[in-house]
Amino acid sequence: MHQLCIHKITKEFPVTRCFSHKPRSIALAAALGLAAASAQAADRDDELSLVVPPWPGVTVKSEILAQLVAPLGYQVERQELSSTVGYKTLTTGDSDAFLAGWLPAQQESYDAAMAADAIVDLGNNVTGARMGFAVPGYVAEAGITDASQLGEAQNAERFEHTFYSIESGSTVTDFIHAAIDSDTHGLGDWEVMSSSTPGMLSEVKAAVNEQRWIVFYGWTPHWMIPEYDVHILDDSEGVFGPDNGRSDVKTIVASEFAEANPNLTRLLDQFVFSAHEQSEFIKAFSLEERDLDEVAREWLEQHPDKRAAFLEGVTTRDGDDALAALEASL
Repeated sequence: MHQLCIHKITKEFPVTRCFSHKPRSIALAAALGLAAASAQAADRDDELSLVVPPWPGVTVKSEILAQLVAPLGYQVERQELSSTVGYKTLTTGDSDAFLAGWLPAQQESYDAAMAADAIVDLGNNVTGARMGFAVPGYVAEAGITDASQLGEAQNAERFEHTFYSIESGSTVTDFIHAAIDSDTHGLGDWEVMSSSTPGMLSEVKAAVNEQRWIVFYGWTPHWMIPEYDVHILDDSEGVFGPDNGRSDVKTIVASEFAEANPNLTRLLDQFVFSAHEQSEFIKAFSLEERDLDEVAREWLEQHPDKRAAFLEGVTTRDGDDALAALEASL
């Protein structure tokens, strides 16, 4: 158990508030310990620079966080970067945090930043995540349940030797290119069609409407799973990671930022969703095409228990009651 202390100088006398807190990682305990030892009066920064790749889940999570911290005296700057570039900017101090640290998909970038002692891993902000080769339900019902079946001649022909993926330069698209280069699962003569997430899913929708066979990069949590009865295939070769693509989705913070901002770092550590909750707001934003601001605000309004959990032991930047400030804004 770690004690996080926030020191405030009022007009009358100094006040120290200490909270018992069990961080979710040893690195976080060290970061908070350094911050407490320096006896800072408050968080150093009033702005948080988030790495936000063009993925619906992290887009909405980042907006929820922005609306959560604004009444507390913080602002959020969004940097639209790929995950690979994002780890580099976290390492150089040009970004502060990242809410979509998918592992093992981003393992190489993550390990490099960790080796440089540049980042703090706050643990998962969503549980039950998985990614990999995905097909609609009717393809799975036809017998396609394993990635090793994709390269079989009759199946490859029905899939038109094409795999649909998200944007070029993403780690997962690099994975499928590597699989093709090494002829994994007999995919050596396949083509990768890369697009934005909405672009890829428009191809999936068209195929589903026509009941055509399609294989694409799928993941959960996401609205695609219930909408298209998506099945993620077993993958003995671990193209998208071991254990059939089961993944962590981590909150990553620049080490120097965490040390200088213990209050905001505590909030980030407690900013955790279930897969169902994340799928809920992804559907509202991506499938229903509702305004991002509206989706985030409605989610916060409808989840009072989560608001309280996010802000347990957290203060405003001035040391006041964070939950009271948020409730007043809602």
